[in-house]
Amino acid sequence: MKVVWIEDETELLKECADYLRREDIEVHGAATLSEAEGLIREVKPDLLLVDWMLPGGESGLDLCKRNEREWGLPIIMVTAKGDEFDKVLALELGADDYLTKPFGLRELGARMKAVLRRTSKGNVREDGRHREDVRLQRGLLLLDNDKYAAQLEDRRLELTRTEFMLLWKLASHPGRVFTRTHLMDEALGDDYIGYERTIDSHIRNLRKKLGDHEAEKPYIETVYGIGYRFSEEAR
Repeated sequence: MKVVWIEDETELLKECADYLRREDIEVHGAATLSEAEGLIREVKPDLLLVDWMLPGGESGLDLCKRNEREWGLPIIMVTAKGDEFDKVLALELGADDYLTKPFGLRELGARMKAVLRRTSKGNVREDGRHREDVRLQRGLLLLDNDKYAAQLEDRRLELTRTEFMLLWKLASHPGRVFTRTHLMDEALGDDYIGYERTIDSHIRNLRKKLGDHEAEKPYIETVYGIGYRFSEEAR
């Protein structure tokens, strides 16, 4: 596994990198976003870790946005910000997980491996073979699980990896009701380390992008007291 970690606390980065290298993880550290950009192009990492606050007024959230546009890599936000609002914001902007300082080195390693297992599952069939050109059409909505791409009519939807995985799971079973816990287990993997209520944030974001709030027949329906389902009457 190769990792690029954007962190300006050099002692923290060194301690964590020493531990991860003993676990056969190749770590490349960067103190700024501009430095990280060069490393990402050169190293071609499997995973990004980024601090929220960086020198020069830069933010790890900026990297999350750019990652969604350009690299599409799994990303873990590592920061001292521990409020639920901050965690939800990071997840909505494309982070796959969120680790609050201070943290244990074993927890760090476990979360990194869990994120990679989870993100790799999306491209594997139940029989263990990789998906190729797997598409799903629901009314005007077209999903491509090979490319993690979603299109509504002639408009491409800019979805995070987590949003796509949730939408794919729901759209694969129209009418079936999923609890929040079931969605985490089924769509994100049983090794997902997070909070049930973050599912609500991802669903809320999905609905905005699908235009469900203005639609007479929304794609994603709330089943109050239980969870969510994909409409059987796709528009």
